[in-house]
Amino acid sequence: MDIAAEVNSIRRLVHGRAVVAGRTYDASPGEIWQACTDPARLAQWFLPVTGDLRQGGTYQLEGNAGGRILVCDPPRVLRISWLFGSGPGSVLEVRLTPLNSGTILELEHSELTDDQHWSQFGPGAVGVGWDLTLFGLALHVFGVANPEGWASSAEAREFMTQSAKAWGAAHVQSGEEPARAVAAAQRTQAAYVPSHG
Repeated sequence: MDIAAEVNSIRRLVHGRAVVAGRTYDASPGEIWQACTDPARLAQWFLPVTGDLRQGGTYQLEGNAGGRILVCDPPRVLRISWLFGSGPGSVLEVRLTPLNSGTILELEHSELTDDQHWSQFGPGAVGVGWDLTLFGLALHVFGVANPEGWASSAEAREFMTQSAKAWGAAHVQSGEEPARAVAAAQRTQAAYVPSHG
């Protein structure tokens, strides 16, 4: 895998307490929508999901976040509340835009109100995870299963390292003081890719 190409295929934007990750897929909006909302498909590349999966209903990702389905406008917009653990809730919105030869997916995670967490890790705390998610979706759309054990491989460690640095750069672009953004990105990297020994 060309790690640099995979990391660079994601467009990152930080505005206020929101992160936006975007990627282009060689598939129709309907195909991407189904991959992101059909429980059987979602379980193949992301996580199993249960709940009353309709606008106004609720969802629960196995071992992860849950919340309410705020907007469900196929195949264009999915907006959900995001409640993870005992921390404050946030909002996740996925937007699909058709292209002549594919689809742009934009994922915006907003209302990230945990001041201590943001000060410590910056946008990479959630950004690295969403980069991994967008990569997993790319593999799924391409017809490739996520390789067994990949999450702990040297390739995955390099992906997460480069992703944390890229989110640090996006943080600087948003107006954050460079030294603070770099320090937060380094703490994010250490959290995702702990040193051995």
